[in-house]
Amino acid sequence: MATGHDDGDRKEGDISLKMVETARTRSSSDKPAAAAAPVALLETNEDSHLTLWESARKWRRIVYYSLGMTSAIIMYGYDYVIIGTISAMPSFQRDFGQLLNNEWILPSLWLAVWNIASPACSMVGAIAGGFFQDRVGRRWALCVGSFLSAVGVAVCYVSNLSDDIDTRRGVFLAGKGFQGGAIGMVMATAQTYLSEILPPNLRGPVLAFFPIFTLLGQVIGALVIFACLNLRNGYSVAFATQWPFSVLPMIVALLIPESPAFLVRKGRDGAALKAQRRLDGGDAERTLARLRVNIEHERTQAKATYRDSFRRGNLRRTLIVMFAAVIPQLFGLTLLAKASYFVQIVGMKANLSVIVLILGIVVGLIANVASMWVINRFDRRLLIMLGLSVAALLWGSMGVAGIWSGPVVVWYTAAMMIAVIVVCGLGAWPSSHVVGSETSALHLRAKAQGIGWFTAGAGNSIFGFVLPYIFNPDQGNLRAKTGFVFAGLCIIGVVVTFFSVPEMKGRTPAEIDHMFELGLSARRFKGWQNPGAIRTVCGEEKDRAKEV
Repeated sequence: MATGHDDGDRKEGDISLKMVETARTRSSSDKPAAAAAPVALLETNEDSHLTLWESARKWRRIVYYSLGMTSAIIMYGYDYVIIGTISAMPSFQRDFGQLLNNEWILPSLWLAVWNIASPACSMVGAIAGGFFQDRVGRRWALCVGSFLSAVGVAVCYVSNLSDDIDTRRGVFLAGKGFQGGAIGMVMATAQTYLSEILPPNLRGPVLAFFPIFTLLGQVIGALVIFACLNLRNGYSVAFATQWPFSVLPMIVALLIPESPAFLVRKGRDGAALKAQRRLDGGDAERTLARLRVNIEHERTQAKATYRDSFRRGNLRRTLIVMFAAVIPQLFGLTLLAKASYFVQIVGMKANLSVIVLILGIVVGLIANVASMWVINRFDRRLLIMLGLSVAALLWGSMGVAGIWSGPVVVWYTAAMMIAVIVVCGLGAWPSSHVVGSETSALHLRAKAQGIGWFTAGAGNSIFGFVLPYIFNPDQGNLRAKTGFVFAGLCIIGVVVTFFSVPEMKGRTPAEIDHMFELGLSARRFKGWQNPGAIRTVCGEEKDRAKEV
C-alpha cells in the first residue's frame, strides 16, 4: 500500500516528466531557439558516480540477461571458424575437391565463392532482421534467426550425400549462404536488444562482450577443428557440433524479457512495464515514462524506416554507425583472421603458423576482457583514435621490415600482428561496437543495427576478396609489406574519428538525441553540459516541479 509521501514523490516525478516532454517538444519545433538556449530539462545519468562493480550489482538482472545473450555471439564466432576453416580439413578436400599432382585441392572458383557466401548473405540477413525485429520483437527475431541457422547447418551436414561433385559443392554453398544470412539476423538482433536494455553505466563494458565472446567462440571452434582434423568424416562431425550453439540462443530467447523500448513503440504499455520490472526491479514506471518521452519525441523527427535512417535528421547518425562497423576492417581484422596462412606466405612453417594463430586469439581474448575495465574508465573516442594510431605504427613497422627477408622478418611480422590485436582489442575494437550501438535513435535502433551489420558484412566481403590479390605471391606479392596498406587505413580511421565520431560515454538517450539535434560538432559533445538535469534527489528540481 502506497503512503502519502510516495504518492507525492510520484506526482512530482510525473510533473517533471511532463516538463521534459514539453521542453523537448518546444526544442524540436523551434530549432534556432534550442540552439541558443538548450531545453530547460533533460534526463541525465543519475548514477554516473557508481563504479563498474556497483553498477553491475545494481543492475544485476540486466547483467544476467546480457550474459545469456552472449550465446548468440559465441555462435557467431564458432560458426565463423567452423565454416571458414572447414576447407583446410583433408576429409573435406577429398569429398569436395579434385586431384592435382596427386594432391587434393579445392578449385579456386568454388573456394572464392564459398569464402564470400557467408558474409554476403549476412548482409541480406541483417537488413531483413531489421524489418523482422520491428514487426515481431527482439525475442522472436533471435529465436527465428537461431532456428534458421540450425537449418543452414543441416543443409551443410547433408551436402556430401550426392554422387555428383558439383551438386555437393552447390548444396554446401547454399547451406553456407543460408547460415550466413541467419547469423546476420541474429547478430543485428543481439546488438539491438543489448543497446536498448543497458543503462549508460553498463553500455560500454557489456557491449565489449561482442569481441570477447566472438573470440571465445573462435577458440572453441579452432579446438574442434583440430580434434576432427584427421577423422575420416571430420568435417561432418564439425558441422554437427554447430547445432548446440544454434539451439542455445533459441532457449535464451524464450527466457529473456522483451525489450521495453520495442513494447512501448507498439503501444503495449502493460507488457512493457512487466518486462522492465523483470529487467531491473527498480522504479519501472519512471523508467518507462522517460523512455516513452524519448520515443515520442524521436517519432516527431522521423519514422522508423530504412529510408528515414538516411534522411537529413538521421543521416549523420547512420553514417557514424556505418563507420563504426568498418573500424575492425581498418585495423586489419580480416587479415588477422587469416594470420596462419599469411605468415606462411611470409615464410613461416605451417605448424608454427597454427601456433601463431592460436596465440593471437588467446591474447586477443585476454585484451578484450581487460577492455571491459578500460572502456569504463576512458572515452570511446579517445580509445578508437589511440588504438588506430598505435596500430598504424605497428603495421608501418611491419611494412618496413617486409622490405627485407629472412627469419627475423618472419617472426617480427608475426609479433606485430599479435601486437595489433592486443592494442585494438583493448580499445578500438570494443569501442566500435559501443559507438555503433548507442549512436542511433531508439525508434530506429533495429534498422540502424541492420545497416551496421550490413556494412560490416560488405567490408568483410570486400577485404576477404581483395586481400589475396595484395599479399599473394602470384598477384601483388606484397607479403609483409601489406602492413603499409593497413597503416594507411588506420590513419584514415583516426582522421574520420576525430572529425566525425562524438563522445557519448555516460549520456542518456535523451541527451544524445538533443546533442545531435543541436548539430554539435563531434569535438563538442564531451564538453556539452545538460542545464536541466533531472535527479532523483534534488531539492531544486522538486521546488521547480511544485511551482509548475
